[in-house]
Amino acid sequence: FILASNCCSLNLCRIGYRWIRQFLALCCYTLLLMPGFVQVVYYYFFSSQVRRSVVYGDQPRNRLDLYIPTSTMGLKPVVAFVTGGAWIIGYKGWGALLGRRLAERGIIVACIDYRNFPQGTIGDMVEDVSQGISFVCNNIASYGGDPGRIYLVGQSAGAHIAACALFNQAIKECGEGDAASWSISQIKTYFGISGGYNLLNLVDHFHRRGLYRSIFLSIMEGEESLQKFSPQVMIKDSSARSAVSLLPHIILFHGTSDHSIPSTESQAFVDALQQHGAKADLFLYEGKTHTDLFLQDPLRGGKDKMLEEIASVIHRDDPDASAQHLAVPVARRLVPEFMLTLAGRVSPF
Repeated sequence: FILASNCCSLNLCRIGYRWIRQFLALCCYTLLLMPGFVQVVYYYFFSSQVRRSVVYGDQPRNRLDLYIPTSTMGLKPVVAFVTGGAWIIGYKGWGALLGRRLAERGIIVACIDYRNFPQGTIGDMVEDVSQGISFVCNNIASYGGDPGRIYLVGQSAGAHIAACALFNQAIKECGEGDAASWSISQIKTYFGISGGYNLLNLVDHFHRRGLYRSIFLSIMEGEESLQKFSPQVMIKDSSARSAVSLLPHIILFHGTSDHSIPSTESQAFVDALQQHGAKADLFLYEGKTHTDLFLQDPLRGGKDKMLEEIASVIHRDDPDASAQHLAVPVARRLVPEFMLTLAGRVSPF
């Protein structure tokens, strides 16, 4: 009994130490990036280009933020963005930096909020995001957006949720459910940033990193639901294969030094999509971590490779916008390089 008690205490100490270490690393990481965060927060609350908390549904978290370009000439291409947050701390405001950078390139960005756990489980999150996409598809014209040029972007957990929403809609349109108020054909391209698409492969990985198995399975509505919410697995299901032909062009981005969600997740998803006839591409960024692509690189200013790739795909569908795209001023640096380097070293992600 004493031995068992001592082992239990030791395990609790290890768990406690891990969380304390992660928390301290997060504090250091946040402090190092604070100069950039302060500027982005100021932009979010005080810029006339940002329209916060537009209601798209009945739930308290059914809100989205709109980032509107300064130019009012012509209808603008639109990005519906779903932010990450480990399915627990996702918030539409996390998309402010991406919204700002894309709005500078003449693109409207709608950052969709959704219920987090324990307020909701994965089914609720997918339902919220699908409803947010529907709102964008059906109402963006009143904000100057072009309903014929809508793009879906998801990051981390948001990439997983958005992919689930996209795939579920494709299945519905194949006659296996009631069609919602939007169509897959309205989404020209899906961009997934540092996402995970096969939950069966990620349960143990997340457990080792502190998102414990019991919590993760609660978020995902039990072990029996992991396959249902794994787009990579669903593609191989014979009953859902016809839905693959409806999917838009899928482009995934991932850093090879991502420890939160391994880049092999995006590689395996692209391979599965291509094997079943979908148009899919993968961009791997050597040495980039989970947060580099979404935070550190945009905070550096200058030319952001991933952002430029997204913008080029979007503007490729509008030849008249090419001149405007090239005329965009180079983004200024928001955080000194030495602080970004240190942040990368202490990052808990």
